[in-house]
Amino acid sequence: MNNAVSLACAFALATLSAPAFASEAQGHQGFVRVELGNTDFETSIHGGGPTVTEDSDTRGFGGGYWFNANFGVEGNYIHLYDRDLRGGAELEVYSIGAGLVAKKNFGADGNGFYLGGRAGIAYVDEQGSGDDGSVQPYYGVNLGYDFNRNVGLGLNYTHYHGEFSFVDIDADVLSVSGEYRF
Repeated sequence: MNNAVSLACAFALATLSAPAFASEAQGHQGFVRVELGNTDFETSIHGGGPTVTEDSDTRGFGGGYWFNANFGVEGNYIHLYDRDLRGGAELEVYSIGAGLVAKKNFGADGNGFYLGGRAGIAYVDEQGSGDDGSVQPYYGVNLGYDFNRNVGLGLNYTHYHGEFSFVDIDADVLSVSGEYRF
């Protein structure tokens, strides 16, 4: 859990200090994002056990700062997996991450269609079979449409990986996001 707290503190400091390093030129904006989608969740047991693949609903939110029209930093929370287990227990897997984002708009004035990417470090944690987590890289791509300087809609693919005591997980998330920039 200390890794999650450290990661959250690092993100908060990066987000709060970003405006101090950025000029007041047009294009510098904070943002908040909401994501809803589906996770293709694959579990591999250490020592050659069976691989299990399941789908799970995904939801998440994040925020950050665009230093210019093309590059920024983000922090995010993504709820990757949620299942009821035998005996009334519940297994949940989530990710808390911080990373870099980039995008290229193809419309006039920085609006219209865009292609983008994201990469960073995420603390992937599971709760239910014992609180166990790991810090791993995440990466993804997205495409979308910015309606104006403040509002955009995107389609995202992001890959997360987690290593726990007896199992590894790979989570491929396909989501739709709404972003508001201020």
